[in-house]
Amino acid sequence: MAKKTQPINKNSNEDSPEEIMRKSIENSHKSVPCSRRDGNCCAPKSANISNKDKNTYQELGLTKNDLIKALKNMMMARYTDEKHLTLVKQGKSYFHIGGSGHEAVQTAVGFQLDSSAWGWTYYRDLAFVYSRGFTPKDYFLLAFGKKDDPATGGRQMPGHYGHPKLNLPTQSSPTGTQFLNAVGTALASKKLGTNEIVYVASGEGTTSQGEFYEAVNWASRDKLPVIFCIQDNGYAISVPKEKQSMGEGVGHTFCCYQNLKMLTFDGTDYLASVKAAKEAIEYINSGRGPVLMHALVERLLPHSSSDDHRKYRKEDELNRIHTENDCIKILANYLVDFNLSNEDEINNLWDEVKKEIDEAADWAWEQPDPIAEESTLHVFAPEETRNLPYAKNDPTEGQPIVLVDAVNHALAEEMRLNPKMLIFGEDIADPKGGVFTATRGLTNEFGDERVFNSPLAEASIVGVALGLAVRGFKPVVEIQFGDYIWPAFMQIKNEVATLRYRSNGGFSCPMVIRVAVGGYIHGGLCHSQNIESIFSHIPGLMIAYPSNAADAKGLLKTACRLQDPVLFLEHKGMYRLPFARTIEPDSNYLVPFGKGKLVKEGKDLTIVTYGMGVKDSINAAKNFEKNNNSTIEIIDLRTIIPWDIELVLNSVKKTGKLLIVHEDTLTTGFGAEIAATVAQQAFHWLDAPIERLAAKDSHIPYAPVYEDDVLPNEKKVYEKIEKIISY
Repeated sequence: MAKKTQPINKNSNEDSPEEIMRKSIENSHKSVPCSRRDGNCCAPKSANISNKDKNTYQELGLTKNDLIKALKNMMMARYTDEKHLTLVKQGKSYFHIGGSGHEAVQTAVGFQLDSSAWGWTYYRDLAFVYSRGFTPKDYFLLAFGKKDDPATGGRQMPGHYGHPKLNLPTQSSPTGTQFLNAVGTALASKKLGTNEIVYVASGEGTTSQGEFYEAVNWASRDKLPVIFCIQDNGYAISVPKEKQSMGEGVGHTFCCYQNLKMLTFDGTDYLASVKAAKEAIEYINSGRGPVLMHALVERLLPHSSSDDHRKYRKEDELNRIHTENDCIKILANYLVDFNLSNEDEINNLWDEVKKEIDEAADWAWEQPDPIAEESTLHVFAPEETRNLPYAKNDPTEGQPIVLVDAVNHALAEEMRLNPKMLIFGEDIADPKGGVFTATRGLTNEFGDERVFNSPLAEASIVGVALGLAVRGFKPVVEIQFGDYIWPAFMQIKNEVATLRYRSNGGFSCPMVIRVAVGGYIHGGLCHSQNIESIFSHIPGLMIAYPSNAADAKGLLKTACRLQDPVLFLEHKGMYRLPFARTIEPDSNYLVPFGKGKLVKEGKDLTIVTYGMGVKDSINAAKNFEKNNNSTIEIIDLRTIIPWDIELVLNSVKKTGKLLIVHEDTLTTGFGAEIAATVAQQAFHWLDAPIERLAAKDSHIPYAPVYEDDVLPNEKKVYEKIEKIISY
């Protein structure tokens, strides 16, 4: 049966929906004393329309056909929600999260943006993606987890929109991570000189996330073309807005941000939403900065198919929002009230929408399911992308160089080679050039458009880098210390490492994250950490950990050319260590990932190590061999992901004994993975139990006597060698 358009009840004893919305907007505009000047703060401006008449839509530059097109888009999204919920009940789909009640603002912004715009969506953005060209067939391929789903290819739950041809990067699940990614995409637009507008959305609950503040800060600082579309339905799942934020309006937090325009408006009113969208786009196109659109909307459905909002919302509230504040009814009533359409036409439009959605769902259900053998496809870029002109030999001629300078030279050479490579991070620009001088001189040579300081915010560094990489840039960013990478962990784990996989290869973010790690510098708990074992557990992320200058240069240059994200670990204790000094390779020197180095041959014991462990192992082995007939073979892994399993197994099959040395803590350190692999694949060649030497399961203390006790060292390696050789 076609849906009838019900007139809004204007005779209720309670406030009308218009009055309720008006009061909400008024509250969001109330000024509070501003600490930065006399008087009141720069409260958000209203984009509402008072006294609508039949000419209002024309004053906004709209035609009757524009309104009918918008209404149909909103209906498409609404009936898609209803259809999907039916499919969940039938067991044909397993999850639904809808946007019913949000359709007006999403449709308004989507139709006002031009085709070049980018969209970092959130899970309620169905009407927005429909307005951008996402089709009902696309939607139901996603809902059924089908192979040809353009968003994820069956890899993500429904509600994760994306499409490579529509400039819609496939979203992930965390709330708020998309803001920084959008800022990176907008920064790319600015650097390319194209200035495409970037839309990014969330509900009001997500504005409690720290990354939202970081994103608004960066976008405002750089006057970036971003629309932050906050769709405020009053609930973060079950938590009401008043228990989420310090004020009625999101904009209060940013009242004194320069360059940021803020608009609060009735997001259930399509015409008010169009007015706000036009104002936002005009402001951004003027080059003045980003816009925060605060749309007051209604959530007509529970949070998701796993939720029952009757547990925390009163019955009269639910009745009111459905009967009086439904954005589709509001637009339909406007059309009828001013003789732009009639109920028969609108009911016929519902019938047309219902038929199209039903047919799309039936069609999608019959499409091929994914192939089990392709379940891990797109975790990494295709193998052939790693086919680079690698060096066949170590350098034998040239000037000696320390590790930190090798890093600096590698960066400079790759910057000259790739004009879309960017370097940024905390304190990396000249004149300082990084706290360890690894980026010294690069701003002077390449300018502050390509080598620049970021805000002191690790999540911002990584999240913005992802957005840049999506647009074809090669960000090589620095996290000052491994100990402080953790604010960026969500970005690395759930955004960077997953983008290629979750988009079914539709999007990627080749980037390099350089991080100074390691102890032995009396740095205490928070300037000494090793982090490789934690990050090695993340599929989609490559990890390098060189032990000398030549390898550092060759691996970093390779990382800058790979199509996968790379975590590049640099031991700060080895930056200027004489042991790590080598002859500097030339600008063509590339070292492959996944290929370890046999740094010393032997026949009685294999030591597998990396980083500072290489120095301690070589020195201990040489001292041991002076007074013993046994010889020690030493392998420097050089990269953790991937690691050279074949080299290790072949060595163990020759020597029959294995010692693994690394600086990270023993429990669940990467040595455990090596030991497990060897035990499984080379057990019959072992003549002794596998031994591991690692840091004690402790934080790294400051006092030298403590630090020496906790960390591995040459003496401890020597003792392990004695133990295993004598077995």
